[in-house]
Amino acid sequence: MKSIFTTLVLLMTFYANAQNITLIELPYANNALEPVISEKTIELHHGKHLQGYVNNLNKQIAGTPFENMDLVEIVQKSNGSIFNNAGQVLNHNLYFTQFSPNGSNQPKGKLADAINQKWGSFDNFKKEFNSESTSLFGSGWTWLSSDKNGNLIITKEMNAGNPVTNGLNPILGFDVWEHAYYIDYQNKRADHLNALWNIIDWDTVSNRYQ
Repeated sequence: MKSIFTTLVLLMTFYANAQNITLIELPYANNALEPVISEKTIELHHGKHLQGYVNNLNKQIAGTPFENMDLVEIVQKSNGSIFNNAGQVLNHNLYFTQFSPNGSNQPKGKLADAINQKWGSFDNFKKEFNSESTSLFGSGWTWLSSDKNGNLIITKEMNAGNPVTNGLNPILGFDVWEHAYYIDYQNKRADHLNALWNIIDWDTVSNRYQ
């Protein structure tokens, strides 16, 4: 009986700890981003891929010092499989919440000023961002981030990489893993990237820059 009781306690503790990281709720319906991102892609990308990263991360951090850290801190301090899953949860949280079915065409205010100062125009920025995204070999992410002085930088991160590991603040990210676009665009990554600009919620992105 003691062995069974101990096992039950351990299981209860595990499942309690497993609630540390949760799947984010989307701020829009699964079909709201069509035709740029289809309902089927959202269901798989958010409901399956991201849920899998969340589940794996919770299992891996249970009973470790990481279970008491926030997501950004886990990404900054972990490596290996924990880093991969934590990085992908953070990446996807930022990714899915940067979209809106009523996306605006261009940023405004301080972010717009910073983009113009760095690249000369919003169109020039888009061209460089798309170029970096299409040229990333294999799976990964392209990010627009700011440093502690508000300077903007575009970086390419392989696999689960996120700019927070280099002290940067990620404000806009494009997912170039094939599962993000293959159902809707097959191997036409550039077409997918061009379409994403139509659903960017620049209010959300700008708030990350403030």
